[in-house]
Formats: sequence, structure tokens, C-alpha cells
Amino acid sequence: MKTPKPVVKTKKIAAAEPEVARPKPVVKKAVKALKKEDKVLRVLSLENLQVPFGAHKKRKLLGRGSGSGHGKTSTRGSKGQTSRTGRDFYTGFEGGQTPMIRRFPKRGFFSVNRKVYQIVNLESLAKLKIADITPEILEAKGLIKNKEKLVKILGEGQLASAVNVKAHAFSKKAIELIGKAGGKAEIIKSA
Repeated sequence: MKTPKPVVKTKKIAAAEPEVARPKPVVKKAVKALKKEDKVLRVLSLENLQVPFGAHKKRKLLGRGSGSGHGKTSTRGSKGQTSRTGRDFYTGFEGGQTPMIRRFPKRGFFSVNRKVYQIVNLESLAKLKIADITPEILEAKGLIKNKEKLVKILGEGQLASAVNVKAHAFSKKAIELIGKAGGKAEIIKSA
């Protein structure tokens, strides 16, 4: 029986390479490093932009056999409603039971094209004490919220002085009271 020779490990000494001065990266603006709890925060600039983690996610490959890790059922589980194509659960879906939106009776009618007016009464106009009133003035004084929307004048209250009012609509009583006070009701045509 032969005795194994002892293995002697020798270190290879690499030849000393002469140091070459490496060029430093040129940064247009100085980037200040701030230390906060041993974390270095840098000023964001074009030189140090990075793509955030998770921005590029790999597409899930389906139907590529059992070796892909997504084989057999292609990550859909087994059988049932959620494993089929084309089946989507709409809002209010109750598992096939007649949903509440269909069980409840419907009453009345709601028109999408109906006109919604901002209401102003004559007593509010009398407090302004202005001879010519327009939607712009009403908005500035806080009587309406938006001068672009429709304005209707109602006949609640009395006018002491003559007032010229421009609005999109007037009630019959409002037109009478403005006329009695010596004023004028002008209808603005809405687009």
C-alpha cells in the first residue's frame, strides 16, 4: 500500500502592476451627500436616476407545460366559475342569485338632460343695493357658486328700488315685482 504524498499549497505571487491614474467621473453639479442614520441620501439629478424596483415585471408565462411552474391549470386553480374564460364578476354580482338591483322595484324617472338652476330670491337682490345685477356680480357677492351655470330669480321678498337683472330664468312673480319696482328682467340665452 502506497502512502499518499502530502499536498503542499503554494501561493502564486502576482506581479505588481503599476498604478494607473483613473479618470474621475465628471459631474456637472456637485452632489451633496447627507448622512442620516447611516444612510447616505443624495440630491436627485439626471446623473443618478435609477429605475425603481418592481417597475419592470416579467410577464407570467402560461400554458407552457408543468416544467414552467405555471403548468396544468395555468394558475387558475381547478374547475369552477373563476377558471373559465369570459366570466367576469360585475358590480353587485351575488353568486348567481338574483342581485339586489334586479329584486328592487323601480319607480319614477330621472332625466339626464334636465336643467339645474342656481336659485336667487328678490330679497337677496334687495340687500345688494346695486342697479345692474349679472351672474358675475352674484358670484362675487357669494349668492351663487358658479357664474357659468344657470341662474334663476324667484319672487320671494320685495324690491325697494329699480333693479335691472340679467339671469337665465325668472319666475312669473319675480318678473311682476321687478317691473313694479321700475326695473327690468333680461333673460340670458343659455348655449
